[in-house]
Formats: sequence, structure tokens, C-alpha cells
Amino acid sequence: MSSTSHLAKRFREVLLYGLWIANTNFKDQLKDITWEQATTKIGSLNTIAMLTFHIHYYIAGLINVFEGGDLEIKDKYSFDLPSIESQEQWDKLLNKLFDDAEKFANLLQQMPNSKMDEVFVDEKYGTYLRNIDGLIEHSYYHLGQITLIKKLLIN
Repeated sequence: MSSTSHLAKRFREVLLYGLWIANTNFKDQLKDITWEQATTKIGSLNTIAMLTFHIHYYIAGLINVFEGGDLEIKDKYSFDLPSIESQEQWDKLLNKLFDDAEKFANLLQQMPNSKMDEVFVDEKYGTYLRNIDGLIEHSYYHLGQITLIKKLLIN
């Protein structure tokens, strides 16, 4: 399996259907969360909706680069979730996350393996591989948070 195919598989595992690392994934954890639960604040923790938006923000930003655009995302805006006040709005965010996750994986899979060693936008960001690995690890980190917050909400 090529390295880009392997990375795409790892990415799909954390977002869409995998069980290997965390025995769960974003899609599985979020499928039965209502908009009220997603927006419920527990102490100083981020809400599930904020974490979902946050991960999608980075996926969308990398898609833009993969498609030839500029790196337009900024960390300071990565939690700027628009207000969610209905199940329809929550479902729209989830659908966008999962659609873009599949789009990201497809774009990644189509890249030549040699692209992984190239500079990602600017030398200060390292290589494509470093950024893709970082997104996967970052996603697992927030998946763990979502899983724990969900347990707190249900109990």
C-alpha cells in the first residue's frame, strides 16, 4: 500500500469508520448526539459541537491547499463555531464534516507518494506528511475528548 493510501486509510479510520486505535471514530460517536447535547457546556470543557467544528475547520483548510488554494485557516478562528439552535443546523455541520472527511481522504489518496516529502505551503509548517500526520493525531486527541464529554452528558 502506498504511503498516501495508508494515510488516507488512517484518516478514514479516525473520522469515518475505524475501530483500530480508539475502538471508535467521529461518525460513531456523533451519530446519536442531539443538537442540545452537542451544545451543552460542561464546566470549562469545550462543547461537542465546538470540537466537531474545530476538526472540520482544519480538514477544510487542508482541502483548500490540496486543491491548489492558499492556506487560509488561522488557529485563532478554529473554535469560532456559529450558533447552533436546531437539529437541522447540527446535522448540517455533521454532514459537512463527514463529506469533507471523505473528500480529504480521496484527495490524499490521489497524491503521489513523493508529495509527502515536499514543503507544505511554507517551510515553517514542515512537510505534507508532517501536517497530515498532525491532523490525524489531532483528530484522535479531540475524539477522546468528545467520547468523554458524551459519557458525562449521558450519565
